[in-house]
Parts: sequence; structure tokens; C-alpha cells
Amino acid sequence: MEVARIDKWLWAARIFKTRSIAANACKNGRVMLGGVTVKPSRTVKVGDVVSVKKPPITYSFKILKTIEQRVGAKLLPEIYENVTDAKQYELLEMSRISGFVDRARGTGRPTKKERRALDAFAEPAMFGFDDLDDEFDFDE
Repeated sequence: MEVARIDKWLWAARIFKTRSIAANACKNGRVMLGGVTVKPSRTVKVGDVVSVKKPPITYSFKILKTIEQRVGAKLLPEIYENVTDAKQYELLEMSRISGFVDRARGTGRPTKKERRALDAFAEPAMFGFDDLDDEFDFDE
């Protein structure tokens, strides 16, 4: 096979777990071919370089073989060559070291540690507001 749809290739090369996730990544502008975002139906050929944004880094793959059927993980070196820049992996390591947990706003309750930090932050005595109540009599 000389050409393949990019969403099928991304799925078959095990870059995405499902084909629908690969198609959504294309639709949302996270897959680029030659610096241009592509639609899921775009065809790829041998020698193309596909860039995939998976925050916090952008992976780059050089296509060695176009496939549309999923293959075993042991065969992946025949399918593509990982040409991701070393700086991207440094960026990934830095984000791991920072320990920042990337959680979208409103997705679940805070952990016990986060809850204590929020309580400590919102504690009125921390700002000295208790002293102001004694100085001003608001009932008059």
C-alpha cells in the first residue's frame, strides 16, 4: 500500500489508542504534516513527517511504511522512525520534575492535601480580619 489515511495510520502505528481519538486529534489541530494541520482523511505516504501534539510535548514521526491495519508493538520500528527533538523530551522531564499535577478546572474534588492548602489560604485569621471586627462596631 502506497498511501494511507492519516487517522488510520496513527491508530495502526499505535500512536493513539483508538481511531476515533486519532480522528479527533486531527480535527482539533493536534496533528500536523509538514507544519500544516490536517484533516483525518488526509493521505500520507512513505517519507512524510507527522507531528503529534500530546501536551506538554510534540512528537515527530517519519513514516517508513504506510499501513491501515493495526500491527503488534514489536513491528513498530518497521512502521515509523521517532524523530522527536531532544529538547521536547527535556521539556517532558522538566514537567515531571516540577510535580505540577495538570488537572482541568472542575474535574473532581481536591485531594486531602489540596483541601488543607485551600483551607489555610482562606483562613480569615491569616489575614488579620478578626482584629478589625473589634475596632469597628458595624451595629450602629
